[in-house]
Amino acid sequence: MDVSSSPSFTCIPKGGTHEVIRRSANYHPSTWGDCFTVSIPGTKKPDLEVETRITLLKNEVQTMLRDAASKPSLEEMILIDALQRLGVAYHFENEIEEAIMSIYNTHGKYESDVDDDLYVVALRFRLLRQKGFSVSCDVFKKFTDKNGEFNASFTDDVRAIPGLYEASHLRVQGEDVLEEALKFSSEHLNSMLAHLSSPLAEQVKHSLEIPFHKSMPRLEARHYISIYEADVTRIELLLELAKLDFNYLQTLHQREIGDISRWWKEIDFATKLPFARDRLVECYFWILGVYFEPKYSMIRSFMTKMIAIASVIDDIYDVYGTLEELKLFTDAIERWEVADAEDLPEYMKVCFLALLNVVREIEEKLAIEGRSYRLYYAKEAMKILVRAYFIEANWFHTGYMPTFEEFLGVSIRSSGYPMLVVQSLLGIGEAATKEAFDWAITIPKIVRSTALVARLIDDIHTYKDEQERGDSPSGVHCYMKDYGVSEQEACKKIKEMVEIAWKDINEEIQKPNRLDLQLLLPSLNLARMMEVLYQDGDGYTNSTGRTKERIASLLTDPIPM
Repeated sequence: MDVSSSPSFTCIPKGGTHEVIRRSANYHPSTWGDCFTVSIPGTKKPDLEVETRITLLKNEVQTMLRDAASKPSLEEMILIDALQRLGVAYHFENEIEEAIMSIYNTHGKYESDVDDDLYVVALRFRLLRQKGFSVSCDVFKKFTDKNGEFNASFTDDVRAIPGLYEASHLRVQGEDVLEEALKFSSEHLNSMLAHLSSPLAEQVKHSLEIPFHKSMPRLEARHYISIYEADVTRIELLLELAKLDFNYLQTLHQREIGDISRWWKEIDFATKLPFARDRLVECYFWILGVYFEPKYSMIRSFMTKMIAIASVIDDIYDVYGTLEELKLFTDAIERWEVADAEDLPEYMKVCFLALLNVVREIEEKLAIEGRSYRLYYAKEAMKILVRAYFIEANWFHTGYMPTFEEFLGVSIRSSGYPMLVVQSLLGIGEAATKEAFDWAITIPKIVRSTALVARLIDDIHTYKDEQERGDSPSGVHCYMKDYGVSEQEACKKIKEMVEIAWKDINEEIQKPNRLDLQLLLPSLNLARMMEVLYQDGDGYTNSTGRTKERIASLLTDPIPM
């Protein structure tokens, strides 16, 4: 049994006569120690020569994009796909947007496609949907027979089948041809894997584990750079730019997590609240999946601090606090006054004051920009989260078993994702209007769907450990009780609900007359991070395995030039 799932109990003297029995989940300590609080190689600023070289390469790529616009669309699409997979597309947002719009105007408005090449059709379909264009899935029907099954002759095309597989993950509800595409491509990729040569074999294996659309952009860049380097058709200047840019961003991210780590250590969360998960670096990794670009440095720092504090608060409600203490804390968050700290137990006071200080810091920065109104939403989002935590704590302390619908209604909010979506908008410029915040705070469909992905994936991987700890009811157990089904059947149904939620996320991004895609991407990226962190179990709580390896690949290990 994993030690993290083994509950223990501590008796704490109270008032000299009574003892309060506290639970502990025995979470493992941080795996990073002082790694980021001291100077590590790479934290210095990149030298001028590197910056100059990156600028030169960017100029050359811009020329390539302009030239590609006058060539057959396949060349242009392959170039755009490479830029996106290599993690450097953010440098060319305007050029790519213009190119994608041109492709859509030429091909995407129609329910059929003039191309008979499945690879071309699948690539075009994926590139357009990734950018929010509503493209008909009927473009794939020409590749199916009268029974709706894909022609077996395509199984020999080592480009088409992986392309079809990746495209199928952008499906929405009711797209039967893409359901068949996923089934067909998955089966054939698994069967052909042993016969593929490098680097295609490595790429297919990776995609089967986690498709591009559902993965973390930075991890995909790190992985694809090695794949692209082994590709005989590679463009050398793209490879050089990708490597230089990756290492350049890594030094920026190292400085950021170093500053945040020193803040964390100064407050001394690990010592003052030893019952809680010490996962600051994992929190930064999580937020790096939402925003990685340099222009989001400020909001990345703020969101990391917010999710780290929220994680501690979650453990206070789930594991450590008494119901009486939790009521005090909930009321203090509702009032949001420093003076209320005096009424809290010492361990709660640490967390409460840290939260208020972090929000005050971002408030001062937003005031300079004339955007102080955004702080109301940041605070309200945290209040919504804590209210949900308290309801779940009350369920536990009173022994109440909610219905599955009750569970979902509260757990969507307690997932923390509605709070994080609102916080993510603080760092966006003019696109994040007051109307955008009014929209986000209501937990609209895309946010609800993202929160469902978060809550249900978490539940599938943690319900057994939580049951052993005696935590509040899980979705799996609520579903079993409501519908009288087995544990296996409940898990199967919940996994189906995750897939439906993903389809709804895809639909919201592709909806005509949609909001600015910039406002929707944080929800998509947060859903992606659940797929990444929970791929092999709860990789946040138990972060010693693949999670640590992935963090190291982004934050400590540069790419050899």
